Amino acid sequence: MSLYMDVHTLDGEVCVDDVVQARLADLRTQPAYDVQYLRYWVSESSGKVFCLVEAPSAIAAATVHLEAHGGVAQELFAVKEGS
Repeated sequence: MSLYMDVHTLDGEVCVDDVVQARLADLRTQPAYDVQYLRYWVSESSGKVFCLVEAPSAIAAATVHLEAHGGVAQELFAVKEGS
C-alpha cells in the first residue's frame, strides 16, 4: 500500500457540505478497491479539495472517486508521511 495526496480544483468556490457528500460516497465505494480515504481538506474560497488516501495504486485511488461521484482529481501525488 502507498499513500497518495490528490488535488481537486473546481471552478469557483466549493461548499464543504458538498465535499462531505462526496466523502460519504467514497467511503461506501472504497472497500471494493482495497482503498482507504483517510482525511480531506477543503479550501472553500479557492475551490480546492485535498484528499489523503492509502491505496494499492494511483489508479485504484482515482477509480474510487470516479465510481463514487465522478469527481476525479486533476493532480495525484505519491507522498510519504512525516511529522
